[in-house]
Amino acid sequence: MTPAHTTRSGHAVHTLDLNFQGVARTIAAYALPHPEGVVLVECGPGSTLSALEAGLARLGYGLEAVTHLLLTHIHLDHAGAAGRLARLGAHVYVHHVGAPHMLNPEKLLASARRIYGDEMDRLWGEFLPVPAERLTPLHDGDEVTVGPLRFRALDTPGHANHHMVFLLDGLCFLGDIGGIRLPGTGVVRLPTPPPEFHLERWRESVRRLEASFREHAVTHVAPTHFGIFDDPDAHLAAVTEALDDVEAWMEAELSDGEPDVDELRRRLVAHTRERVLAAGFPARVWAEHEAVMPTAMSADGLWRYWRKYRG
Repeated sequence: MTPAHTTRSGHAVHTLDLNFQGVARTIAAYALPHPEGVVLVECGPGSTLSALEAGLARLGYGLEAVTHLLLTHIHLDHAGAAGRLARLGAHVYVHHVGAPHMLNPEKLLASARRIYGDEMDRLWGEFLPVPAERLTPLHDGDEVTVGPLRFRALDTPGHANHHMVFLLDGLCFLGDIGGIRLPGTGVVRLPTPPPEFHLERWRESVRRLEASFREHAVTHVAPTHFGIFDDPDAHLAAVTEALDDVEAWMEAELSDGEPDVDELRRRLVAHTRERVLAAGFPARVWAEHEAVMPTAMSADGLWRYWRKYRG
């Protein structure tokens, strides 16, 4: 567990490493103690529930002490354990477009199973429905107040249509709109899985975040993958650079017609690896991350976007 970040009003934010598939610094949950228990931003998948429980125990809490759970979006690596936590007493907050899938995850899980097949249970574990009385849909600009903590939700599509970030006292929980970044590096990778990656909406979300960071004097950002960083402007600039790179790659690779999908995946993996290693992403860490967060899946999202919006 990394040392706690303290917001400018003195709120402690603990980064819990969920050690997804045994690999450190891939998925985080953020724990914020308050007088009645603890708030979580993200909870990770069902397969990492024991790691979440261990991280909370080191802070002196059990899973039943989670009173509120804020989700940036409903993808399995962010929200998979939400139903279990709700059954233990947590109230879940999520984008209004994603909320129906938390009540009834059958379509979400069927879609994921088509992608992951026999690996589904090993990777993601149990995904239980959230009881309706423990679920609050959020809209743009809504606030969630828990004791002294006040979170503001901002609609930020691009990675997914049901994506939100949460602002709290100079800190922004970015989910996946801030990409994938490891401590000690400024390199950002973009997760662009199907079916909802949309380049222009992602750019609009970054521009909105730039304005919001100025308005709310944001000094730190916390992407779910992984950790808290003290250079919000540089981080958003790195996201924009990654978007520029993705757009240039699509124009070079997809403009000449229907590609072979397997070859497209291979080319994106090779291109992304070359880009991030040249910028300082450690080669060992790249291999670890590819094992649990494969870039090849992002190629499917890029190809779907190109056919729908650029083809």
